[in-house]
Amino acid sequence: MVHSAFQAQRSFLLMASQYQQPHKNDVATLLKPISEKIQEIQTFRERNRGSNMFNHLSAVSESIPALGWIAVSPKPGPYVKEMNDAATFYTNRVLKDYKHSDLRHVDWVKSYLNIWSELQAYIKEHHTTGLTWSKTGPVASTVSAFSVLSSGPGLPPPPPPPPPPGPPPLFENEGKKEESSPSGSALFAQLNQGEAITKGLRHVTDDQKTYKNPSLRAQGGQTRSPTKSHTPSPTSPKSHPSQKHAPVLELEGKKWRVEYQEDRNDLVISETELKQVAYIFKCEKSTLQIKGKVNSIIIDNCKKLGLVFDNVVGIVEVINSQDIQIQVMGRVPTISINKTEGCHIYLSEDALDCEIVSAKSSEMNILIPQDGDYREFPVPEQFKTAWDGSKLITEPAEIMA
Repeated sequence: MVHSAFQAQRSFLLMASQYQQPHKNDVATLLKPISEKIQEIQTFRERNRGSNMFNHLSAVSESIPALGWIAVSPKPGPYVKEMNDAATFYTNRVLKDYKHSDLRHVDWVKSYLNIWSELQAYIKEHHTTGLTWSKTGPVASTVSAFSVLSSGPGLPPPPPPPPPPGPPPLFENEGKKEESSPSGSALFAQLNQGEAITKGLRHVTDDQKTYKNPSLRAQGGQTRSPTKSHTPSPTSPKSHPSQKHAPVLELEGKKWRVEYQEDRNDLVISETELKQVAYIFKCEKSTLQIKGKVNSIIIDNCKKLGLVFDNVVGIVEVINSQDIQIQVMGRVPTISINKTEGCHIYLSEDALDCEIVSAKSSEMNILIPQDGDYREFPVPEQFKTAWDGSKLITEPAEIMA
């Protein structure tokens, strides 16, 4: 998928080297192939949160938006660096997990991060202030994109070199998913005929034209009704009801899986080890207690979940969830909240130095112990940004009641 995304960008750069800058109305359409590839990669990561390679997938998912640099000006290079920095948060985890056990993962991290370093160098040399379009040639359009895609290797390469290729594949079977179908190839072959495609159309005489033959208009109303009877009912998907999953609470390797629990307030994980992680998925109206010390905890797609834990040496992540309550009995260095509505975190005296990282979330509150009780502090959701003459300054917005 990553290789396919870079190929889409290469085609775009090839078009930019041969065509002038397009009209604003055409830009979004021309960028669509790249944006679809980016979305496909991010969706793949979301669907595989339980994977042992989740940190690898997250590194790719968080950094792949860097391919959007072609729409950034005047400084696309720093934008790529920002995406690269987002990837290092997860690649550092990969290095931590595999640096003493499997050096293939270490090599993968180096190769993957090198992609973005090379892309920054490429942008700095050829597109410092934004994507450089050709000064000559026709204005780029959707027709231009089809022309570039269908031209094949016979065309000369653009003056600037293309961005660096993808990293060596960690999983050999991933690249096979992006092979084009025969129907897609046939479609492009027809489009490439241009005006010649009209030669296959037959002439229609006046007696065959509905608007010139009243008898055909009368027949038209009769021929449409049976067509509707063969149209699939919009409610047909309901014939396949969603499968109800069995609840899971088990140790799989070094991962505690807590999935599909509902209305359970007695869930306890007591036999834990430092290298174990807990993955909590699709749980509702339940409470889970994790004793001892674990490496990390992930809460994914849960509603009205309570989590109580002793110690976490890595991070606690809350993703795509609603109405979550977390109580820290010991220590945790970082709690991440992403795409979540409602998250209340009760910190212990030993966890007051915990860092809270939030994005695309609302109704977040941190409760600090004071005099035998808790004092609530809301996490800012709105920010204001101002230019101070040299850089942007961002700070929480104060909303007066």
